[in-house]
Amino acid sequence: MFATKSIDKLISDSERPEHALKKSLGPVSLTALGIGAVIGSGIFTVIGTAIGGNPSQTVSWAKSPIIDLILGALHGHLGAVAGRPGAGPALALSLVLVALVCGLTGLCYAELASMIPIAGSAYTYTYATLGELIAWIIGWDLILEYAFSNMSVSVGFAAHIVDLLDWLGIHLSPKWLSPAYLPLGLQDLAGKDIFLPGWHAGFDFPAFAVVLLLTVVLVRGIRESARTNNIMVLVKIAAILLFISFGLSFIHTSNYHPFSPNGFTGVLAGGSIIFFTYIGFDSVSTASEECKNPKRDVPIGIIATLIVCTILYIGVAVVLTGMVPWQSIAGDAAPVVNALKRVSLTPGGHRLHFVRLFVLIGALVGMISSILVFQLGQARVWFAMSRDRLLPDAFSKLHPKFRTPAFATWFAGILVAIPAGVFDVGSFAEMSNIGTLFAFVLVSIGVIVLRYKDPTRHRGFRVPFGPVIPILSTVFCILLMAGLPAVTWIRFFVWLVIGLFVYYFYSRKRSEFYKN
Repeated sequence: MFATKSIDKLISDSERPEHALKKSLGPVSLTALGIGAVIGSGIFTVIGTAIGGNPSQTVSWAKSPIIDLILGALHGHLGAVAGRPGAGPALALSLVLVALVCGLTGLCYAELASMIPIAGSAYTYTYATLGELIAWIIGWDLILEYAFSNMSVSVGFAAHIVDLLDWLGIHLSPKWLSPAYLPLGLQDLAGKDIFLPGWHAGFDFPAFAVVLLLTVVLVRGIRESARTNNIMVLVKIAAILLFISFGLSFIHTSNYHPFSPNGFTGVLAGGSIIFFTYIGFDSVSTASEECKNPKRDVPIGIIATLIVCTILYIGVAVVLTGMVPWQSIAGDAAPVVNALKRVSLTPGGHRLHFVRLFVLIGALVGMISSILVFQLGQARVWFAMSRDRLLPDAFSKLHPKFRTPAFATWFAGILVAIPAGVFDVGSFAEMSNIGTLFAFVLVSIGVIVLRYKDPTRHRGFRVPFGPVIPILSTVFCILLMAGLPAVTWIRFFVWLVIGLFVYYFYSRKRSEFYKN
């Protein structure tokens, strides 16, 4: 059950003709994949929740104060309001802390990717270090992580579609443009309720449609997808720089007071809310098997992704919280463009009208590239687990023409598209966070294990300072996990228990290590 598969065996299995993916990616495309995932999934969507918090009111079915108190405690707070405090303007500090933790973990990913250039990312690394059972757990976790990340981004994409229609003067029924479940309800800019908190009859069709359309793109081929993504990343970065440059002149320093409205707790909460977006650099390693020179290109892609994205994140956070009061961003799935809309209606803000359009287009393009990368990563995890016989063979079958895991890609697309039409952005973000941190912990431990288990193997990149950085990465990730709400832990453990049942009754018996 705890048997490990050697690195040489993993590599040889990946090179079998029936499982060999097309190798067509270079360092620029890999970096663009990472930037596309990190920026698109957070800078236009979740950054508002990280700044304003996730103060979702618990929808109480029984209207009982006792039940409300229990639910509030499960979310980590006393009282009837369940949620998390935001960082406010201090999100800039949160991002520095997140970058530090992700930088440590990113170095660990880079070392393992240079040794094990195979699809599957943390799942594959764990298989070679900690054994099949732990590999199954992390693979099951990655499925959760990528799925919820993309559900969150898809909801944000739909919110931006609504903004685009508004800019064009087109007003459609919000019934089919917003999730069926809205814990904060839905309000217009004047604060008037469109939908009350809770469930309403509707479905988020833009979120559903974008996932399925990008699934078609991914089935056609990684090279074509990467080229499209490179263009989208350039458009996205240009939109971010435009927002920062124009937004600087509309900053009101009074909006920075208080700088940290919820203290250090808010700083940590804001960082943990936005943390999952940084899993984009993990997406770089999921595509390592499709690289021309993975031992060199993957470390470059991971480290470059972290540096570029952190700088852009901090710039947007500083300008955004200076332009509008941080409280106005809470629960907003399109905080950047809505901030531009608010300011454009104020005296002297008319010149932001077309800036808003360009930023809106950049945001939509950015989220498309993010969904593209995350769906690619999720499908590659399904593919890798199937190739190891832990999932049905259908997931590792390649399209005869495009040489992509078509069934796994379609399955991942449907798995994300339907829930994206039903739930809100905040409901998805928390589950993505704990999955991301759990994967980071096991990857960091894997570096230490391989240093002792296989010290002579060539490493295209080596984490400096011996085991110090992997240990620090592990400790910091565990501390961040400890700060997540209790209800998130409960959901996470339920998902893992389901996975263990699947492993014990199905996957274990298909494994090459299984003995009757």
